[in-house]
Amino acid sequence: MKPLPADRRSTLLAATAASVTVLLWASAFVSIRSAGEAYAPGALALGRLLSGALVLGLICLVRREGLPARGAWPGIVVSGLLWFGLYMVVLNWGEQKVDAGTAALVVNIGPLIMALLAGWLLKEGLPSRLLAGMAVSFVGAAVVGLSMSGEGGASVLGVLLCLLAAVAYAGGVVAQKPALRHGSALQVTTYGCVIGAVACLPFAGQLVSDARDAPLSATLNMLYLGVFPTALAFTTWAFALARTTAGRMGATTYAVPALVVLMSWIALDEVPGWITLTGGLVCLAGVAVSRSGPRAEAAPTASGTAPATGVGAAPASGPKPRSERSELS
Repeated sequence: MKPLPADRRSTLLAATAASVTVLLWASAFVSIRSAGEAYAPGALALGRLLSGALVLGLICLVRREGLPARGAWPGIVVSGLLWFGLYMVVLNWGEQKVDAGTAALVVNIGPLIMALLAGWLLKEGLPSRLLAGMAVSFVGAAVVGLSMSGEGGASVLGVLLCLLAAVAYAGGVVAQKPALRHGSALQVTTYGCVIGAVACLPFAGQLVSDARDAPLSATLNMLYLGVFPTALAFTTWAFALARTTAGRMGATTYAVPALVVLMSWIALDEVPGWITLTGGLVCLAGVAVSRSGPRAEAAPTASGTAPATGVGAAPASGPKPRSERSELS
């Protein structure tokens, strides 16, 4: 069997990594709601980050990963504070006020913010297929979220908290993208997680108090959040992000609400209605649209180099590697 070309293999690996991330992040919505019954938002975030940082640190030791280069640290610090820290605290809090579907809907506004920020700061542009796919997926996510909002409607505070989580998520991803030019996915994820944990240390007392009274199932859910949706999923996300654009990676997370429906159905015995299922299919269709398109690459500039403008721009010595410009399809 003829081996795949290097660029095609890289694209396939990025697609696989993105799929793992989406599945694990969808499961996080169910685990957060379960653990949130016994743990306060800040305590849950700290426990999740500490367990995630421990696992990531051990992997770094085994792989003998050193410190990332100096150029990676600004992005690591910003993503650590915004995405690992602020995002997790406010999402935990928001999910105590609204149901999982509404939370998934509001958080999935994040890719829209992300694509705009990436197009502006990272000079990724806004391809028409990406915008079209995001529009379709947003409609699907809205249908899923509204169909799961319940009779009492969503808490205004909860929606605002989830919106803040979406902004923190988008800002963290855009900050992380240029950091991946100077450090590995494992390095960027590990130290971002550590910074997020340090930022959440004021909740240490609450964590100890909650852990003393929490049932085993809630504590296991917290540990699961740290090991899988954090340590593993954030690493696979960073791996895929290094090989595609932030805007296109953000569009893949529109599959999360549909997966949340399925997982809630299995784990919580919540049978979704036809409207919810239809919204989930529309959501996935939008992801497919955003990933589709011609494979032809744009020609390089007359000098043979890519422009070096803006945050995270390619070095002036040559065009970006194909792996960073290719699609996830």
